[in-house]
Amino acid sequence: MNLYLENLDFLKKCDIKNFENKIQIYKDLLNKYNRIHNLTQFKTIDENIIDSLKILDFKDLNFAKNIIDIGSGAGFPAIFLALILKSQFYLFEPNVKKAAFLRNVKIECKLDNVFIIKEKIQDYKSQLIADIITSRALCDISSLLELCKNFYNKHTLFLLYKGSKAYEECKNLKEYEIIERDFRKYCLFKGISPQNSFKS
Repeated sequence: MNLYLENLDFLKKCDIKNFENKIQIYKDLLNKYNRIHNLTQFKTIDENIIDSLKILDFKDLNFAKNIIDIGSGAGFPAIFLALILKSQFYLFEPNVKKAAFLRNVKIECKLDNVFIIKEKIQDYKSQLIADIITSRALCDISSLLELCKNFYNKHTLFLLYKGSKAYEECKNLKEYEIIERDFRKYCLFKGISPQNSFKS
C-alpha cells in the first residue's frame, strides 16, 4: 500500500488505514465479480486507483456538495474520489451488472455519500445541478455536454479523464485547463449553456 503514499501526496493528511481497508474491500469485490462477469480487464488496479485520485494533488475539490459521474463502470474515478471527499456522489451506470457491483461496493465500503442510479443520465428526471461532473473514457466532450445538459450551469466544473485526444477535443472550448500525468490528461472547464460552450 506504500505505493499510494508514494504517488498521492494528499493522502499524508488522510486516515491511511481506513483508506487502505476500503481499497482492499474494493479489490476483493472486483476479483469476485470479475470471475463471473468480467467487469474490467485492468492489469494494474492500483495504477488505475492512483489515476482516479491524482487530480487531488493538483486541485482542491472539497467545495463540491454534489458530484455527478457519468458512465461509472467499475467505479473509476468516482468510487475512489468518494473515499476522500465528503461530497454527495451520484453515479450513473445503466449496465445492470456494473450497477449491481457498484451497489455492493457502496454497501461494503460504507459509502453513505454515494448513490447509484441505474439509468442513462439523459433519461433521468431530476432538478439536480452538479458542482462537479466527472467522466472517464465515455465519449467526446461535445457529446458529453449534450448528454448531461440538464445537470449543469455556468458554475459547474467538468473534470474529464482523457487520453491522447484531449487537446483536440478541447480546442473549441472557450476556456479550459489540462493537467498532464503520464498518459493521463485531466481536462477541466466550467460549464455554461450548451449553445455557448464552444467558440463560434
